[in-house]
Amino acid sequence: MVEYGVVRLLSLALRLCALITCFFSSSVSEDLGCRRGEFSRKHYGSVELLISSDADGAIQRAGRFRVENGISDENTDYTPGTWHRTDVHLENPECHTRWYFKYFLGKVHQNYIGTDAEKNPFFLSVVLSDQNNQRVPQYRSILWRKTGTQKICLPYCPTKTLSVKSILSAMSLDKFEKSPREILDPEIQKVRDDIFLVLGSVNFKFGVLYAKDGQLTDDEMFSNETGSESFQRFLGLMGDKITLKGWTGYRGGLDTKNDTTGSFSIYTVYQGHEIMFHVSTMLPYSRENKQQVERKRHIGNDIVTIVFQEGEESSPAFKPSMIRSHFTHIFALVRYNKQNDSYRLKIFSEESVPLFGPPLPSPPVFTNHREFRDFVLVKLINAEKATLETPTFAQKRQRTLDMLIRSLYQDLMPDLHKNMLNRRSFSDVLPESPKSTRKKEEARQAEFVRLGQALKLKTTVKGDAPTNLTTTSLCKKEPWEAQSFCNNFPHEVVCADSWGQSLLVSTDAGILLVDDDQPLVQVFDKTLQIKQMHVLEALNLLIARTDKGKDSRLLVFRLSAIQKDIETKQMIRSKYDCRENKLERTKGCHLYAINTHHGSGLRIVVAIRNKLLLVTKKYSLCNSLTSSSQLSSSDSPVDEFQYIREICLSDPPVVMTLIDGPTGDSDNMICVAYRHQFDLINESTGESCRLHHVEASKVNFVAAIDVYEDGEAGLLLCYNYVCQYRKVYPLNGGSPLIQQSASDFHFSWNQVPYAVVCAFPYILAFTIDSIEIRLVVNGNLVHTAVVPELQLVSSRSDIYFKATTAVSGSSSSSSREMSSRSSPQTPITYEMSECPLSSLEGEVPCKNLYKIPLSNLVGRSIERPLKSPLVPKVVTTPICSGIASVPVTHSLSLSRMEIKEIASRTRKELLGKLPSSFSVHVYYQLGYF
Repeated sequence: MVEYGVVRLLSLALRLCALITCFFSSSVSEDLGCRRGEFSRKHYGSVELLISSDADGAIQRAGRFRVENGISDENTDYTPGTWHRTDVHLENPECHTRWYFKYFLGKVHQNYIGTDAEKNPFFLSVVLSDQNNQRVPQYRSILWRKTGTQKICLPYCPTKTLSVKSILSAMSLDKFEKSPREILDPEIQKVRDDIFLVLGSVNFKFGVLYAKDGQLTDDEMFSNETGSESFQRFLGLMGDKITLKGWTGYRGGLDTKNDTTGSFSIYTVYQGHEIMFHVSTMLPYSRENKQQVERKRHIGNDIVTIVFQEGEESSPAFKPSMIRSHFTHIFALVRYNKQNDSYRLKIFSEESVPLFGPPLPSPPVFTNHREFRDFVLVKLINAEKATLETPTFAQKRQRTLDMLIRSLYQDLMPDLHKNMLNRRSFSDVLPESPKSTRKKEEARQAEFVRLGQALKLKTTVKGDAPTNLTTTSLCKKEPWEAQSFCNNFPHEVVCADSWGQSLLVSTDAGILLVDDDQPLVQVFDKTLQIKQMHVLEALNLLIARTDKGKDSRLLVFRLSAIQKDIETKQMIRSKYDCRENKLERTKGCHLYAINTHHGSGLRIVVAIRNKLLLVTKKYSLCNSLTSSSQLSSSDSPVDEFQYIREICLSDPPVVMTLIDGPTGDSDNMICVAYRHQFDLINESTGESCRLHHVEASKVNFVAAIDVYEDGEAGLLLCYNYVCQYRKVYPLNGGSPLIQQSASDFHFSWNQVPYAVVCAFPYILAFTIDSIEIRLVVNGNLVHTAVVPELQLVSSRSDIYFKATTAVSGSSSSSSREMSSRSSPQTPITYEMSECPLSSLEGEVPCKNLYKIPLSNLVGRSIERPLKSPLVPKVVTTPICSGIASVPVTHSLSLSRMEIKEIASRTRKELLGKLPSSFSVHVYYQLGYF
């Protein structure tokens, strides 16, 4: 008996070891999918009280600054979002923020004026355009108010009339003191673009302060006449040395006529932004004035200052409190190490400055000087943009903007009563005008366009325009670049989920298994209509919601059984072969949700009208072993689930999300969205509380995404144009605590999304014709990709989407050129087979499936838990300094030859050697139109 017990115990131990090994080797992909919703503000530093003292130890000044030094907690085994070069982005790029210059100025558009319910004047500009010449017509609208500007995109429908009030309603402006009226004066364009200059310049001036080893006061640092050899090399890396006298470019406040601010300076252009550096050793020096007032006058009035400090790491370090300036909010401390020819970077941000990227690597040491230059310039540009959002600058900007808008309103209102054309509706203007006023209207529009184009050219020549010209990283691959997965996919997609390296897709022709290099495989016939599905590889389960209305059910399948049918090529299953897979009590369900983390057990919430059914998976060691080893079982998977409780709601939910509590005992929660609100429900007690109420006449709920900031639960609530982050504080055994937190924030999309995907550090919004990519921590925009007829297919692991091939029919405009127009510095790399568009030619468009690897977005490589169900594959985890080595299809980015050709032809056109018609082509290439 003892020997039998020992053998049995040993057998169980071996099986347990196999389970653990299988679990850890197979949960990497699922774990990555879970952790893509984890983020941390620790990457952006922590706030510290910094005190500076003189040589005698007396305290001089103190201040609270957020310190970024790239050092993470060494005790943690996981750092959310391994940062690498693809994370370096300009946030809120000017080509996206200065909409009026890019999309309105010099084109026929409409302008309206009115006052809101609080008698504050507002202006509205609307233009009908296409998305970067991709043949995707849409309305772009800008609302100008004293609090700032709001920009949205609205889809164009030739059969649906769009009114001014419907546009304003989409911007949450429903009540007016005076209804909006149209402004026909072409001079309005000049005022509109001037208002954008108030919101921020496209060019920047940064201070550069040289500090010798041991210098602890600003008087000592500003008194350095010359810099060291390493400092000169650093300046040469940042930009070019220019002669100020006669300089015609951006001067950053320096004298370019009489050399009163020095004879030379450092200047560069980065991604269309002109940058002038105020270098302390190049500004005038006075032996009599120990405080060097002339130098402090320039550097002390710069928002961002670089401090280049000599000396070893053990030497006394620079502190922002050493500098007497109420204007400088950002200090970038740079040290050079001669031994390994590297630069170390440290960032100090005044406490009120919002978070901005890119976060520093750990350690913040750069051996590649070109990467260091790119990182510093992007960091400093983003820093100044973030500083302009602090109360100090925001209040000044708001006062100036309010004054400009009120002055413009007073000037225009008398003219509106004289002109009867302002009474026409919005929909009467964009189509052809009535015959009685056609000639007059055409003359007005011609003058409108002529004046706008003249203003645009003047602004460009003056250097105040976002040019989108790139001086570095022109062909850099971006993490959101997609790979072609399946060309010419012939079916309509209902839903899908990834399975290994394949995709299980529910279509109008049944359930298909799709692989990028294999023919389509039929898994279920078209009698089974799956509306929602989850492939849980670690649990060997497929969960699916089928049919609709009263006939809808939740079905559960074993993946191993499905895979066996595929391998043996048995008869394709139909709806009638799935009777034993129906989950009890789920008849009539219209929605379900599962928890993200399955380590604490699988939980399913099923919505049946206004009732929620909570179902969990029974835990069994034997079942876990067989599931993990992926063995087929005669037992029905339905038997593994148990009904827990039923929760009643006041209305049927539209969106549901499960939130894991910190203990998993009685603090798990469910977020539901219905009517005009988001509610949180305690799974154990069924108690609910209001999380957020939506103040809008119409609500389009998109998603409630569970994210975890440093292990604490939070929610990204997405509805209409809004995405709002709320922290959740669960109480054990009771209702969750809902209160405002300093970390809560919100931002607005440019276009209403129908789906939102979080993959830290990014959050992606999918619209009918674009993917809008922003950062999770601050909501700042980094890129907008134009994708005609876009449909998100699956996003639980890798992101799959379906889209029409965006290829121009003309021979002079290739798909490569069209992608470059969207964003020259970060071209879209959707490799699409050439197929004519159907919108103009009446043909059926080619629709392909594309994949954005999750490992590219979150910066981690994955080893798939299951090989492809279609064919055995060997997938290894690459080992290369923490950066995923993922195969990527050939991109459509501009080659060096194409860049040289554009530059050469542009130069010839400017010299008059090419016809002026070519200028339009160049402007498209550079992203002006």
